[in-house]
Amino acid sequence: MASISMTLSRFFSRPSHGETWRLAWPIILSNSSVPLLGAVDTAVVGHLPDPHYIGSVAIGALIFSFLYWGFGFLRMGTTGFIAQAAGEGDANEVRAILARAMLLSLGISVLILLAQGVVLWLAMFLIDGSDLVEAGASRYFSIRVWGAPAVLANYALMGFFIGIRETRAALTVQIFMNGLNVILDLVFVMGLDWDVGGVAAATAISETLAVGLGLLLARRHLARLGGVWQKSAILALAKLSRLLAVNLDIFIRTILLIFAFSYFTAEAAKQGDVTLAAIAVLMNFMQFIAFGLDGFAFAAEGLVGTAIGARKPEKLREIVYVSSFWALVVAGLYSLVYLVFGTAIIDLLTGIPEVRTVAYGYLPWLIVAPLISIWSYQLDGIFIGAVQSKEMRNGMIISFIFYMIAMKVFGDIWGTNGLWAALMLFMGTRAVTLALVYPRVERSAMR
Repeated sequence: MASISMTLSRFFSRPSHGETWRLAWPIILSNSSVPLLGAVDTAVVGHLPDPHYIGSVAIGALIFSFLYWGFGFLRMGTTGFIAQAAGEGDANEVRAILARAMLLSLGISVLILLAQGVVLWLAMFLIDGSDLVEAGASRYFSIRVWGAPAVLANYALMGFFIGIRETRAALTVQIFMNGLNVILDLVFVMGLDWDVGGVAAATAISETLAVGLGLLLARRHLARLGGVWQKSAILALAKLSRLLAVNLDIFIRTILLIFAFSYFTAEAAKQGDVTLAAIAVLMNFMQFIAFGLDGFAFAAEGLVGTAIGARKPEKLREIVYVSSFWALVVAGLYSLVYLVFGTAIIDLLTGIPEVRTVAYGYLPWLIVAPLISIWSYQLDGIFIGAVQSKEMRNGMIISFIFYMIAMKVFGDIWGTNGLWAALMLFMGTRAVTLALVYPRVERSAMR
Protein backbone atom coordinates (compact mmCIF):
# COMPACT_ATOMS: atom_id res chain seq x y z
CA MET A 1 0.00 0.00 0.00
CA ALA A 2 2.84 2.37 0.82
CA SER A 3 4.40 1.88 -2.60
CA ILE A 4 1.05 2.54 -4.29
CA SER A 5 0.59 5.69 -2.21
CA MET A 6 4.06 6.93 -3.13
CA THR A 7 3.46 6.20 -6.81
CA LEU A 8 0.18 8.12 -6.76
CA SER A 9 1.80 10.98 -4.85
CA ARG A 10 4.58 11.29 -7.44
CA PHE A 11 2.05 11.10 -10.26
CA PHE A 12 -0.22 13.87 -8.97
CA SER A 13 2.72 16.09 -7.98
CA ARG A 14 3.93 16.36 -11.57
CA PRO A 15 3.77 19.94 -12.92
CA SER A 16 2.11 18.64 -16.09
CA HIS A 17 -1.13 18.11 -14.16
CA GLY A 18 -1.56 21.82 -13.58
CA GLU A 19 -0.32 22.71 -17.04
CA THR A 20 -2.69 20.25 -18.67
CA TRP A 21 -5.69 21.52 -16.75
CA ARG A 22 -4.76 25.15 -17.36
CA LEU A 23 -4.93 24.51 -21.10
CA ALA A 24 -7.72 21.95 -21.08
CA TRP A 25 -10.46 23.59 -19.03
CA PRO A 26 -11.02 26.57 -21.37
CA ILE A 27 -11.19 24.17 -24.32
CA ILE A 28 -13.57 21.85 -22.50
CA LEU A 29 -15.87 24.78 -21.75
CA SER A 30 -15.62 26.31 -25.23
CA ASN A 31 -15.98 22.97 -27.00
CA SER A 32 -18.90 21.98 -24.82
CA SER A 33 -20.65 25.16 -25.89
CA VAL A 34 -20.52 24.01 -29.53
CA PRO A 35 -22.82 20.99 -29.09
CA LEU A 36 -24.85 23.08 -26.66
CA LEU A 37 -25.46 25.40 -29.58
CA GLY A 38 -26.50 22.43 -31.71
CA ALA A 39 -28.75 21.29 -28.89
CA VAL A 40 -30.38 24.72 -28.76
CA ASP A 41 -30.89 24.61 -32.54
CA THR A 42 -32.54 21.21 -32.14
CA ALA A 43 -34.61 22.35 -29.16
CA VAL A 44 -36.04 25.48 -30.78
CA VAL A 45 -37.16 23.58 -33.88
CA GLY A 46 -37.92 20.43 -31.87
CA HIS A 47 -40.81 22.23 -30.21
CA LEU A 48 -42.31 23.30 -33.53
CA PRO A 49 -45.35 21.21 -34.52
CA ASP A 50 -43.78 18.86 -37.10
CA PRO A 51 -40.66 16.59 -36.92
CA HIS A 52 -39.54 17.64 -40.42
CA TYR A 53 -38.14 20.89 -38.92
CA ILE A 54 -35.68 18.85 -36.85
CA GLY A 55 -34.76 16.82 -39.91
CA SER A 56 -34.20 19.96 -41.99
CA VAL A 57 -31.76 21.43 -39.47
CA ALA A 58 -30.04 18.04 -39.08
CA ILE A 59 -29.53 17.67 -42.84
CA GLY A 60 -28.51 21.31 -43.27
CA ALA A 61 -25.96 20.99 -40.47
CA LEU A 62 -24.76 17.75 -42.05
CA ILE A 63 -23.88 19.59 -45.27
CA PHE A 64 -21.81 22.11 -43.32
CA SER A 65 -20.06 19.26 -41.55
CA PHE A 66 -18.60 18.35 -44.92
CA LEU A 67 -17.81 21.95 -45.81
CA TYR A 68 -16.38 23.16 -42.52
CA TRP A 69 -15.13 20.12 -40.68
CA GLY A 70 -13.54 18.99 -43.93
CA PHE A 71 -11.38 22.09 -43.75
CA GLY A 72 -10.58 21.52 -40.09
CA PHE A 73 -6.95 21.17 -41.13
CA LEU A 74 -6.86 24.96 -41.00
CA ARG A 75 -6.96 24.60 -37.23
CA MET A 76 -5.19 21.27 -36.73
CA GLY A 77 -2.30 21.92 -39.10
CA THR A 78 -1.87 25.43 -37.72
CA THR A 79 -1.74 24.22 -34.11
CA GLY A 80 1.05 21.70 -34.62
CA PHE A 81 3.28 24.00 -36.64
CA ILE A 82 2.79 26.99 -34.34
CA ALA A 83 3.37 24.93 -31.19
CA GLN A 84 6.65 23.62 -32.54
CA ALA A 85 7.76 27.09 -33.70
CA ALA A 86 6.87 28.48 -30.27
CA GLY A 87 8.86 25.66 -28.62
CA GLU A 88 11.86 26.70 -30.71
CA GLY A 89 11.34 30.36 -29.71
CA ASP A 90 10.86 31.53 -33.34
CA ALA A 91 8.30 34.37 -33.11
CA ASN A 92 8.73 35.36 -36.75
CA GLU A 93 7.80 31.85 -37.86
CA VAL A 94 4.76 31.84 -35.55
CA ARG A 95 3.51 34.94 -37.37
CA ALA A 96 4.31 33.47 -40.77
CA ILE A 97 2.38 30.26 -40.02
CA LEU A 98 -0.68 32.21 -38.92
CA ALA A 99 -0.52 34.36 -42.07
CA ARG A 100 -0.28 31.29 -44.31
CA ALA A 101 -3.28 29.72 -42.60
CA MET A 102 -5.36 32.91 -42.91
CA LEU A 103 -4.53 33.27 -46.61
CA LEU A 104 -5.46 29.65 -47.20
CA SER A 105 -8.75 30.09 -45.34
CA LEU A 106 -9.61 33.12 -47.49
CA GLY A 107 -8.94 31.25 -50.74
CA ILE A 108 -11.03 28.24 -49.70
CA SER A 109 -13.97 30.36 -48.55
CA VAL A 110 -14.09 32.16 -51.90
CA LEU A 111 -14.26 28.79 -53.66
CA ILE A 112 -17.08 27.66 -51.37
CA LEU A 113 -19.16 30.75 -52.14
CA LEU A 114 -18.59 30.40 -55.87
CA ALA A 115 -19.51 26.71 -55.85
CA GLN A 116 -22.43 26.85 -53.39
CA GLY A 117 -25.03 25.91 -55.99
CA VAL A 118 -23.13 22.79 -57.00
CA VAL A 119 -22.51 21.83 -53.37
CA LEU A 120 -26.21 22.11 -52.51
CA TRP A 121 -27.28 20.10 -55.56
CA LEU A 122 -24.81 17.33 -54.78
CA ALA A 123 -25.87 17.20 -51.13
CA MET A 124 -29.55 16.90 -52.00
CA PHE A 125 -28.70 14.20 -54.55
CA LEU A 126 -26.83 12.12 -51.96
CA ILE A 127 -29.20 12.54 -49.00
CA ASP A 128 -32.49 10.71 -49.18
CA GLY A 129 -34.91 12.80 -47.11
CA SER A 130 -38.56 13.70 -47.53
CA ASP A 131 -39.58 16.66 -49.72
CA LEU A 132 -40.30 18.82 -46.67
CA VAL A 133 -36.93 17.99 -45.07
CA GLU A 134 -35.00 18.70 -48.27
CA ALA A 135 -36.78 22.01 -48.86
CA GLY A 136 -36.00 23.18 -45.33
CA ALA A 137 -32.39 22.00 -45.57
CA SER A 138 -31.92 23.91 -48.84
CA ARG A 139 -33.20 27.09 -47.24
CA TYR A 140 -30.90 26.57 -44.24
CA PHE A 141 -27.87 26.07 -46.50
CA SER A 142 -28.53 29.09 -48.73
CA ILE A 143 -28.49 31.41 -45.73
CA ARG A 144 -25.75 29.92 -43.56
CA VAL A 145 -23.19 29.53 -46.37
CA TRP A 146 -22.44 33.27 -46.27
CA GLY A 147 -20.69 32.77 -42.95
CA ALA A 148 -18.01 30.61 -44.62
CA PRO A 149 -15.19 33.22 -44.70
CA ALA A 150 -15.60 33.90 -40.99
CA VAL A 151 -15.76 30.21 -40.05
CA LEU A 152 -12.56 29.27 -41.85
CA ALA A 153 -10.69 32.32 -40.55
CA ASN A 154 -11.77 31.35 -37.04
CA TYR A 155 -10.33 27.87 -37.59
CA ALA A 156 -6.92 29.39 -38.29
CA LEU A 157 -7.21 31.67 -35.26
CA MET A 158 -8.18 28.78 -32.98
CA GLY A 159 -5.14 26.86 -34.19
CA PHE A 160 -2.98 29.87 -33.36
CA PHE A 161 -4.39 30.27 -29.84
CA ILE A 162 -4.01 26.58 -29.01
CA GLY A 163 -0.53 26.45 -30.52
CA ILE A 164 0.73 29.29 -28.32
CA ARG A 165 -1.11 27.72 -25.35
CA GLU A 166 -3.53 30.62 -24.88
CA THR A 167 -6.68 28.54 -24.74
CA ARG A 168 -8.58 31.15 -22.75
CA ALA A 169 -8.61 33.32 -25.87
CA ALA A 170 -10.20 30.43 -27.77
CA LEU A 171 -12.75 30.13 -24.98
CA THR A 172 -13.58 33.83 -25.16
CA VAL A 173 -14.24 33.72 -28.90
CA GLN A 174 -16.25 30.50 -28.75
CA ILE A 175 -18.43 31.58 -25.83
CA PHE A 176 -19.11 34.93 -27.50
CA MET A 177 -20.08 33.28 -30.78
CA ASN A 178 -22.25 30.56 -29.29
CA GLY A 179 -23.88 32.81 -26.72
CA LEU A 180 -24.85 35.27 -29.43
CA ASN A 181 -26.11 32.39 -31.58
CA VAL A 182 -28.40 31.15 -28.79
CA ILE A 183 -29.87 34.63 -28.32
CA LEU A 184 -30.43 35.10 -32.05
CA ASP A 185 -31.95 31.60 -32.29
CA LEU A 186 -34.57 32.51 -29.74
CA VAL A 187 -35.26 35.89 -31.34
CA PHE A 188 -35.47 34.67 -34.94
CA VAL A 189 -37.26 31.35 -34.38
CA MET A 190 -39.37 31.78 -31.26
CA GLY A 191 -39.88 35.53 -31.59
CA LEU A 192 -40.07 36.20 -35.32
CA ASP A 193 -41.24 32.72 -36.40
CA TRP A 194 -38.52 32.31 -39.06
CA ASP A 195 -38.24 28.54 -38.29
CA VAL A 196 -35.31 26.88 -40.17
CA GLY A 197 -34.20 30.12 -41.86
CA GLY A 198 -33.93 31.80 -38.47
CA VAL A 199 -31.58 29.09 -37.17
CA ALA A 200 -29.32 29.52 -40.22
CA ALA A 201 -29.29 33.32 -40.01
CA ALA A 202 -28.47 33.25 -36.31
CA THR A 203 -25.48 30.99 -36.96
CA ALA A 204 -24.09 32.99 -39.89
CA ILE A 205 -24.33 36.33 -38.05
CA SER A 206 -22.69 35.05 -34.87
CA GLU A 207 -19.86 33.39 -36.83
CA THR A 208 -19.11 36.64 -38.65
CA LEU A 209 -19.03 38.81 -35.54
CA ALA A 210 -16.87 36.29 -33.68
CA VAL A 211 -14.00 36.50 -36.17
CA GLY A 212 -13.64 40.22 -35.41
CA LEU A 213 -13.17 39.44 -31.72
CA GLY A 214 -10.69 36.69 -32.61
CA LEU A 215 -8.55 39.08 -34.64
CA LEU A 216 -8.43 41.59 -31.80
CA LEU A 217 -7.26 38.93 -29.34
CA ALA A 218 -4.70 37.58 -31.82
CA ARG A 219 -3.24 41.04 -32.26
CA ARG A 220 -2.75 41.34 -28.49
CA HIS A 221 -0.97 37.98 -28.20
CA LEU A 222 1.22 38.63 -31.23
CA ALA A 223 2.41 41.87 -29.64
CA ARG A 224 3.37 39.92 -26.52
CA LEU A 225 5.21 37.23 -28.50
CA GLY A 226 7.20 39.77 -30.50
CA GLY A 227 8.64 39.12 -33.92
CA VAL A 228 7.81 40.82 -37.21
CA TRP A 229 5.80 40.00 -40.32
CA GLN A 230 8.13 38.88 -43.11
CA LYS A 231 6.69 38.45 -46.60
CA SER A 232 9.58 36.21 -47.64
CA ALA A 233 8.95 33.91 -44.65
CA ILE A 234 5.19 33.81 -45.23
CA LEU A 235 5.63 32.83 -48.89
CA ALA A 236 8.63 30.49 -48.40
CA LEU A 237 8.02 27.74 -50.96
CA ALA A 238 9.39 24.83 -48.90
CA LYS A 239 7.27 25.69 -45.88
CA LEU A 240 4.18 26.34 -47.99
CA SER A 241 4.66 22.94 -49.61
CA ARG A 242 4.98 21.21 -46.24
CA LEU A 243 1.90 23.04 -44.95
CA LEU A 244 -0.12 21.92 -47.96
CA ALA A 245 1.12 18.32 -47.69
CA VAL A 246 0.21 18.08 -44.01
CA ASN A 247 -3.14 19.76 -44.61
CA LEU A 248 -3.94 17.34 -47.42
CA ASP A 249 -3.31 14.38 -45.10
CA ILE A 250 -5.52 15.91 -42.41
CA PHE A 251 -8.15 16.78 -45.02
CA ILE A 252 -8.36 13.15 -46.17
CA ARG A 253 -8.54 11.98 -42.55
CA THR A 254 -11.24 14.51 -41.67
CA ILE A 255 -13.38 13.90 -44.75
CA LEU A 256 -13.47 10.18 -43.98
CA LEU A 257 -14.39 10.93 -40.36
CA ILE A 258 -17.18 13.26 -41.42
CA PHE A 259 -18.42 10.85 -44.04
CA ALA A 260 -18.57 8.09 -41.41
CA PHE A 261 -20.89 10.16 -39.20
CA SER A 262 -22.82 11.50 -42.18
CA TYR A 263 -23.35 8.03 -43.60
CA PHE A 264 -24.71 7.00 -40.22
CA THR A 265 -27.29 9.81 -40.37
CA ALA A 266 -28.09 9.11 -44.02
CA GLU A 267 -28.75 5.43 -43.24
CA ALA A 268 -31.00 6.44 -40.35
CA ALA A 269 -32.92 8.79 -42.68
CA LYS A 270 -34.06 5.75 -44.67
CA GLN A 271 -36.07 4.67 -41.64
CA GLY A 272 -38.37 7.70 -41.86
CA ASP A 273 -38.65 11.20 -40.40
CA VAL A 274 -39.28 10.04 -36.82
CA THR A 275 -36.18 7.83 -36.70
CA LEU A 276 -34.14 10.58 -38.36
CA ALA A 277 -35.39 13.07 -35.77
CA ALA A 278 -34.48 10.66 -32.93
CA ILE A 279 -30.97 10.16 -34.33
CA ALA A 280 -30.60 13.95 -34.73
CA VAL A 281 -31.45 14.34 -31.04
CA LEU A 282 -28.98 11.62 -29.99
CA MET A 283 -26.19 12.95 -32.18
CA ASN A 284 -26.16 15.94 -29.83
CA PHE A 285 -24.91 13.47 -27.20
CA MET A 286 -22.11 12.42 -29.56
CA GLN A 287 -21.27 16.06 -30.16
CA PHE A 288 -21.00 16.69 -26.41
CA ILE A 289 -18.64 13.69 -26.20
CA ALA A 290 -16.50 14.78 -29.13
CA PHE A 291 -16.12 18.41 -28.18
CA GLY A 292 -15.78 17.78 -24.45
CA LEU A 293 -13.16 15.03 -24.69
CA ASP A 294 -11.28 17.07 -27.27
CA GLY A 295 -10.39 19.50 -24.48
CA PHE A 296 -7.53 17.29 -23.33
CA ALA A 297 -6.65 16.41 -26.91
CA PHE A 298 -6.31 20.12 -27.71
CA ALA A 299 -4.20 20.62 -24.60
CA ALA A 300 -2.02 17.74 -25.73
CA GLU A 301 -1.62 19.35 -29.16
CA GLY A 302 -0.05 22.50 -27.78
CA LEU A 303 2.02 20.78 -25.10
CA VAL A 304 3.23 17.95 -27.35
CA GLY A 305 4.18 20.38 -30.12
CA THR A 306 6.09 22.59 -27.69
CA ALA A 307 7.94 19.61 -26.18
CA ILE A 308 8.94 18.36 -29.63
CA GLY A 309 10.03 21.83 -30.73
CA ALA A 310 12.18 22.10 -27.59
CA ARG A 311 13.56 18.54 -28.16
CA LYS A 312 12.41 17.19 -24.75
CA PRO A 313 11.30 13.54 -25.10
CA GLU A 314 10.94 13.06 -21.33
CA LYS A 315 8.56 16.02 -21.16
CA LEU A 316 6.64 14.61 -24.11
CA ARG A 317 6.06 11.26 -22.36
CA GLU A 318 4.89 13.00 -19.19
CA ILE A 319 2.43 15.17 -21.13
CA VAL A 320 1.00 12.17 -22.96
CA TYR A 321 0.60 10.20 -19.73
CA VAL A 322 -0.98 12.98 -17.67
CA SER A 323 -3.32 14.36 -20.35
CA SER A 324 -4.55 10.86 -21.23
CA PHE A 325 -5.25 10.06 -17.58
CA TRP A 326 -7.46 13.09 -17.11
CA ALA A 327 -9.17 12.55 -20.45
CA LEU A 328 -10.20 9.06 -19.28
CA VAL A 329 -11.54 10.49 -16.00
CA VAL A 330 -13.69 13.02 -17.87
CA ALA A 331 -14.91 10.31 -20.26
CA GLY A 332 -16.11 8.32 -17.25
CA LEU A 333 -17.99 11.36 -15.99
CA TYR A 334 -19.72 11.75 -19.36
CA SER A 335 -20.88 8.13 -19.20
CA LEU A 336 -22.20 8.65 -15.67
CA VAL A 337 -24.12 11.78 -16.66
CA TYR A 338 -25.70 10.03 -19.64
CA LEU A 339 -26.64 7.06 -17.46
CA VAL A 340 -28.36 9.23 -14.85
CA PHE A 341 -29.75 12.11 -16.91
CA GLY A 342 -29.94 10.72 -20.46
CA THR A 343 -33.72 10.48 -20.68
CA ALA A 344 -34.13 13.94 -19.16
CA ILE A 345 -31.77 15.40 -21.78
CA ILE A 346 -33.78 13.75 -24.56
CA ASP A 347 -36.99 15.21 -23.12
CA LEU A 348 -35.36 18.64 -23.03
CA LEU A 349 -34.36 18.42 -26.69
CA THR A 350 -37.73 17.38 -28.09
CA GLY A 351 -41.35 17.35 -26.95
CA ILE A 352 -42.56 14.97 -29.68
CA PRO A 353 -43.61 11.69 -27.93
CA GLU A 354 -42.77 9.31 -30.79
CA VAL A 355 -39.32 10.84 -31.25
CA ARG A 356 -38.62 10.53 -27.52
CA THR A 357 -39.64 6.86 -27.49
CA VAL A 358 -37.31 5.93 -30.36
CA ALA A 359 -34.43 7.90 -28.83
CA TYR A 360 -34.78 6.17 -25.45
CA GLY A 361 -34.16 2.82 -27.13
CA TYR A 362 -30.72 3.81 -28.37
CA LEU A 363 -29.55 5.61 -25.22
CA PRO A 364 -27.36 2.69 -23.94
CA TRP A 365 -25.04 3.18 -26.92
CA LEU A 366 -24.44 6.78 -25.84
CA ILE A 367 -23.65 5.69 -22.28
CA VAL A 368 -20.73 3.47 -23.37
CA ALA A 369 -19.60 5.77 -26.21
CA PRO A 370 -17.32 8.10 -24.12
CA LEU A 371 -15.21 5.21 -22.77
CA ILE A 372 -14.73 3.81 -26.27
CA SER A 373 -14.20 7.13 -28.04
CA ILE A 374 -11.76 8.78 -25.65
CA TRP A 375 -8.67 7.01 -26.96
CA SER A 376 -9.12 8.05 -30.58
CA TYR A 377 -9.67 11.70 -29.62
CA GLN A 378 -6.67 11.77 -27.32
CA LEU A 379 -4.32 10.10 -29.79
CA ASP A 380 -5.50 12.50 -32.50
CA GLY A 381 -4.36 15.40 -30.33
CA ILE A 382 -0.96 13.83 -29.72
CA PHE A 383 -0.36 13.16 -33.41
CA ILE A 384 -1.54 16.65 -34.43
CA GLY A 385 0.90 18.25 -31.99
CA ALA A 386 3.66 16.08 -33.42
CA VAL A 387 2.57 16.93 -37.00
CA GLN A 388 2.50 13.20 -37.80
CA SER A 389 -0.20 13.60 -40.43
CA LYS A 390 0.55 10.59 -42.60
CA GLU A 391 0.01 8.22 -39.68
CA MET A 392 -3.33 9.88 -38.93
CA ARG A 393 -4.39 9.60 -42.56
CA ASN A 394 -3.39 5.95 -42.90
CA GLY A 395 -5.03 4.97 -39.61
CA MET A 396 -8.26 6.66 -40.66
CA ILE A 397 -8.32 4.90 -44.02
CA ILE A 398 -7.95 1.49 -42.35
CA SER A 399 -10.61 2.31 -39.74
CA PHE A 400 -13.01 3.60 -42.37
CA ILE A 401 -12.77 0.38 -44.40
CA PHE A 402 -13.62 -1.69 -41.32
CA TYR A 403 -16.48 0.71 -40.51
CA MET A 404 -18.14 0.48 -43.91
CA ILE A 405 -18.01 -3.32 -43.80
CA ALA A 406 -19.47 -3.30 -40.29
CA MET A 407 -22.26 -0.88 -41.31
CA LYS A 408 -23.40 -3.32 -43.98
CA VAL A 409 -23.05 -6.51 -41.93
CA PHE A 410 -24.31 -5.21 -38.58
CA GLY A 411 -27.02 -3.07 -40.18
CA ASP A 412 -28.48 -6.05 -42.01
CA ILE A 413 -28.46 -8.16 -38.83
CA TRP A 414 -29.54 -5.67 -36.12
CA GLY A 415 -31.00 -2.70 -38.00
CA THR A 416 -30.39 0.70 -36.40
CA ASN A 417 -28.73 -0.94 -33.38
CA GLY A 418 -26.29 -2.46 -35.86
CA LEU A 419 -25.46 1.02 -37.13
CA TRP A 420 -24.59 2.09 -33.59
CA ALA A 421 -22.43 -1.01 -33.11
CA ALA A 422 -20.52 -0.22 -36.32
CA LEU A 423 -19.94 3.35 -35.14
CA MET A 424 -18.48 2.14 -31.84
CA LEU A 425 -16.21 -0.30 -33.72
CA PHE A 426 -15.04 2.59 -35.89
CA MET A 427 -14.04 4.69 -32.88
CA GLY A 428 -12.15 1.79 -31.31
CA THR A 429 -10.30 0.91 -34.51
CA ARG A 430 -9.15 4.51 -34.92
CA ALA A 431 -7.47 4.34 -31.51
CA VAL A 432 -5.78 1.00 -32.20
CA THR A 433 -4.30 2.11 -35.53
CA LEU A 434 -2.73 5.20 -33.93
CA ALA A 435 -1.53 3.43 -30.79
CA LEU A 436 0.43 0.96 -32.90
CA VAL A 437 2.52 3.72 -34.49
CA TYR A 438 2.82 5.98 -31.42
CA PRO A 439 6.59 5.29 -31.01
CA ARG A 440 7.14 7.48 -34.08
CA VAL A 441 5.87 10.47 -32.09
CA GLU A 442 8.52 9.95 -29.43
CA ARG A 443 11.23 9.57 -32.07
CA SER A 444 10.25 12.95 -33.53
CA ALA A 445 11.25 14.61 -30.23
CA MET A 446 14.75 13.18 -30.45
CA ARG A 447 15.74 14.50 -33.86
